[in-house]
Amino acid sequence: MAENTGAAGAVNPGFEELLDKYRRGMSIIVEGARIDTGQTPKEVVWTKNKAKLYRYEPYREKRYRTPILIVYALINRPYVLDLIPGNSFIEYLAGEGFDVYMLDWGIPGDEDAGMSFEHYVLDYLPRAARKVMRTSGAEDYTLFGYCMGGTMSAMYAALFPERMRNLILLTAPIAFPKEHLGLYALFTDSKYLDPGIMADAFGCIPGEIIDTGNRMLRPVTNYVGTYINMWERIFEDKPMETWLAMNKWVNDGPPFPGAAFKQWITEFYQQNRLVKGEIRLRGRRVDLSNIRCPLLSIAGRKDHICTVPQAEAIMDLVSSEDKEFFVLDAGHVGLMTGRGAKKGLWPKVSGWLAERSN
Repeated sequence: MAENTGAAGAVNPGFEELLDKYRRGMSIIVEGARIDTGQTPKEVVWTKNKAKLYRYEPYREKRYRTPILIVYALINRPYVLDLIPGNSFIEYLAGEGFDVYMLDWGIPGDEDAGMSFEHYVLDYLPRAARKVMRTSGAEDYTLFGYCMGGTMSAMYAALFPERMRNLILLTAPIAFPKEHLGLYALFTDSKYLDPGIMADAFGCIPGEIIDTGNRMLRPVTNYVGTYINMWERIFEDKPMETWLAMNKWVNDGPPFPGAAFKQWITEFYQQNRLVKGEIRLRGRRVDLSNIRCPLLSIAGRKDHICTVPQAEAIMDLVSSEDKEFFVLDAGHVGLMTGRGAKKGLWPKVSGWLAERSN
């Protein structure tokens, strides 16, 4: 112990600092990441069941009248788009003068197990879109869908194209051929997964189960690399805010309503029905050729959750004359919050919209 104490028996400052860093890391591992997320000022302008529609920085003067309605997936939480100040896509768009709204699906309870895509696409989205236009005073709007939220947005745009000014799809899977699904082809194969049994057993599929499935696509990176990165940041005194926010988000997945989960696995992953024009919501066929508004579809070259071909498939299905497919050298979440997001995704979306919003 002599090498860790000073002349008067005091603990060596370097050793004490080492212990403090070790305590910080173990506290995160045991208790979870603690940090405030979703801090861009907002107000709730509409609610339905667990869902809330937020308007961001309502007091700020808007440069563009065309509002943006952001729709996120049913898995994970949408605050990944408003992570922390300085690393927030929503904060950036609001700062550029856009009127930004986001639909937060909330956290479903056991009573929501029967919620399906019919409810989300036919009941929630039309009302949210109308509220956005009424609140902003606009006659049309931009729909921005991320991940599964993009798939739902594409279906909605096909069924309700009338007042849609623009459609942006970010890492939105449209086609589900097995050759482009990676390990998802194995995980979702009907020989190994019966989503109906899971839905009957759980009602709402626990977020931990969904998260485990996603992490197992890259287990070493997700289970080992994450904490190697944490310890490096702690011991090298690097900023921890973004790491803490992302770790909090990854471990904050809500339950997935059983009815929607069954549809998602069966009709999309196992049967690939969307690109075939075979998806029906309460008898209404989802025909993506009904989409005629300007379209921007964005994919990540390193994305293993929505591969480039899955996102690109929509380009041959819509009737839009003004359409663009843009690929970033990033992963599913990294393109939104990674180091290159501020130079890649954010200005791309802002510039594209600036030319197509009044």
